Amino acid sequence: MSMRVLYECAGGVARITLNRPEKRNALDPVMVSELRAALDRAAEDGAARVVTLAGAGKDFCSGADLASVAAVARAGILENIEDARAIGAVFVAMRALAKPVVALVKGRALAGGCGLATACDLIVAAESARFGYPEINVGFVPAMVMALLRRAVGEKTAFALAVTGDVLTAARAREVGLVHAVFADDAFDGEAAEFVSGLAGKAGESVALTKQLLYRTDALPFEAALEAGVQTNAVSRMTESFRVGVERFLRK
Repeated sequence: MSMRVLYECAGGVARITLNRPEKRNALDPVMVSELRAALDRAAEDGAARVVTLAGAGKDFCSGADLASVAAVARAGILENIEDARAIGAVFVAMRALAKPVVALVKGRALAGGCGLATACDLIVAAESARFGYPEINVGFVPAMVMALLRRAVGEKTAFALAVTGDVLTAARAREVGLVHAVFADDAFDGEAAEFVSGLAGKAGESVALTKQLLYRTDALPFEAALEAGVQTNAVSRMTESFRVGVERFLRK
């Protein structure tokens, strides 16, 4: 039986690949479970400093497997909550992972697939990539990603994306703040690899502390957020990365 999610690690980069190209990498319960396991593996992998998420084939991910969702929808409320909670647990795991998670998007990232990309810390896209939340067109709601989308773009942009179902070009997705960088299709693999390699070369302790602090501030009032910054500042001064970096700077 073929794996729905592939994992490999080389050069400090853990590469997670959605491996259901015949279904445009649609998310079903098996894939969601394997994705969660791959993220847990990346968290424990001492050789991994950055995690990438990509899709096999032409598309990143078309979203939830609607046949699977429809089947669960005929069950009771508890079954539907359990099914939805599984992808929520994936999003939480991505936030909790101390290493940066970068979505490498080619083709379409739609509905839950766009949500999965949004859940990553950064999105790097090919010029021809497309992003959108068309759930409204089938009477559905982009509910699982709302907490992420609201933080990634402005309130009105998030509302418009959710209720119009509009599909954005990669360039437009970058303009609204959803995408970090866009590379030409024919140069995407090389440019994306160079970007990820550069990120893997940063001080791992500093990156982990930065990610933790950034997401902690979501739920903190102003004074508490500043105090969290004080604590992180003090801890970061005591790391080996800081000691080596300062010595290198002072020798210049």
